Amino acid sequence: MKYPAGVPGTMPLGNPCGLDDFEYTDEGLPYRLSMATVPVSSLSRASFYTDLLGMEVVEKGDGFVVLRRSSCLLMLRVSENYGIDTGIFLAVDSPFRSRCRLMDEGVIFTREPTRGPFGVYASFRDDDGNVLHAMEPPSKSE
Repeated sequence: MKYPAGVPGTMPLGNPCGLDDFEYTDEGLPYRLSMATVPVSSLSRASFYTDLLGMEVVEKGDGFVVLRRSSCLLMLRVSENYGIDTGIFLAVDSPFRSRCRLMDEGVIFTREPTRGPFGVYASFRDDDGNVLHAMEPPSKSE
């Protein structure tokens, strides 16, 4: 999108110098999800994520904890609105193996591994009843 120079009110915030042919590119646009938030009843619920999902605590604050496994970052935040479908899809090598492993630990699954439009996924509940999804993205050839 080009903006004409010299027309009052048309200079975009990204063009502080008022260049004549300023053009937006994909610079500054999101390229991946950096972190997602999961509501929990208590920060003690982090043990589900550390003990069962292999995440490590990287930061603790007043009412929140940040967890990491590889490039996956989750923030657990104390809230009264827990027990929701988070809409968070965690990348795994196999939702079938994830299901077996987590079921052995007593985790409740709400969906068996299913092929969806973006890959195979299974859905499970954390200790607060929040639904998370374990997903094997499709190969690039699919």
